[in-house]
Amino acid sequence: MFIAILTYKKPLSEVDRFLVAHREYLAKHYAAGDFIASGPQTPRIGGVIMMKADNRETLNAIIVEDPFHINGIADYQIVEFTPTMFANDSLKSILE
Repeated sequence: MFIAILTYKKPLSEVDRFLVAHREYLAKHYAAGDFIASGPQTPRIGGVIMMKADNRETLNAIIVEDPFHINGIADYQIVEFTPTMFANDSLKSILE
């Protein structure tokens, strides 16, 4: 399990130029089962994506497709973790 913390490097006007393409990228990876949750940070200085990937190489291959990455819009901090406790069984089945 990975969490990608995106921090914008460009002004929001530049971020917004690529937002539709970024959301299409997100939709593609939700459909593939790679993403669990995502959204903007508050305040809007970047975003967060919770991701399922077998390893860091797979994760990196997914990130390089992001229009925010391709166009130098955001930096990515990646946190890898292993979930061991869950609020309920349905959440456990999604995260494992």
